[in-house]
Amino acid sequence: MKYKRLSKEQLEELHPEFINFLATQSITAEEWKKIKKEQPEVAEEEIDVFSDLIWEGVLSKVEYLENVSEQHMHLFHLTDKEMKLLSVKVMNPEIDLRTKIGFDWFKRNFQSDFVEYLTASKAYGEDKNADKFELIKQGAVITKGELYQWFDQIIE
Repeated sequence: MKYKRLSKEQLEELHPEFINFLATQSITAEEWKKIKKEQPEVAEEEIDVFSDLIWEGVLSKVEYLENVSEQHMHLFHLTDKEMKLLSVKVMNPEIDLRTKIGFDWFKRNFQSDFVEYLTASKAYGEDKNADKFELIKQGAVITKGELYQWFDQIIE
């Protein structure tokens, strides 16, 4: 397995797509029931292959990721050639950016001496999607990039 198995909830949400996936392998509903019962390891492998296919599709379309902790925001713009990072560090230990109060403080004080910014970029390794997935494994979530774009305008 290249990525991570989809959760039960995700698989349920993607049930029609999974049925189509099985159909492309000429596996009928009856055959699938039989496989699950008599060859559970084969069923697990099919779910893993399907999960990887879904992840590949999602990762190939991802343009922005965000990883926000108490005092840090790591905002990523994933272009065709590289990963661009906009990093924000709040040096006020009383602020938690994950809360509304903390984020409101940040919006009022983003230009103060209590906030540091860093930008960087990095070329992808051999597998662009694996690099993106690694950021997700480290806590990043897929976004539409509004925060990144807002910062990008401010910094310029």
